[in-house]
Amino acid sequence: MNEQFGHLRLSQEAMEADAVINLPKVKSHTQLTLTLGVKNLFGCVPGKMKAWWHMEAGNPNRFGEMLVETARAIAPDLTILDGIIGHEGNGPSGGEPRFLGLLGASRDVFALDQAGVEILQVDPLAVPTVAAAQRLGLGPLEPMDFPLLNPQELKVMDWRLPDKLMPIDFGAPRIIRSTFKHLYIRWLQEPLSSYTGQ
Repeated sequence: MNEQFGHLRLSQEAMEADAVINLPKVKSHTQLTLTLGVKNLFGCVPGKMKAWWHMEAGNPNRFGEMLVETARAIAPDLTILDGIIGHEGNGPSGGEPRFLGLLGASRDVFALDQAGVEILQVDPLAVPTVAAAQRLGLGPLEPMDFPLLNPQELKVMDWRLPDKLMPIDFGAPRIIRSTFKHLYIRWLQEPLSSYTGQ
């Protein structure tokens, strides 16, 4: 991982696994415009650390770079992009399902994300993870080989992006409240319940 993000921790299980298979869903996202394979690997950041990563990033460009470096560190052996039913609009929580009938797979998560934005006809520079990968020289260095259908044959018309983007930074007060709530549940409420029979 890039030295500037070296203090950020990843799941030991993911880093020590014999193989990592990444299974993202195609989703519009109110903070990152669109999420595909690279963003899905954020799931390898342990628990409440995710909120601290948001606060550390502060802006979409830096957060995109953090996610790209995470994907590079984890280096999934295979990414299978589930676009059978996508999630468009104000996702991930306020979006709407849309049938696409797409399924993509690649050993190169960055190349697969690039193909994804081409299919959905989304500007790659509007997607922080794809833009960061391009800035860092990751992804396909040569024309991609598509053994079945290529993005031009799979174009999705009128894919709906979020109406408005939200800030990446959750804000320190929200993160601190969330962290204390988590600690309370983990260290006080859950152990006490074993004695009260709840």
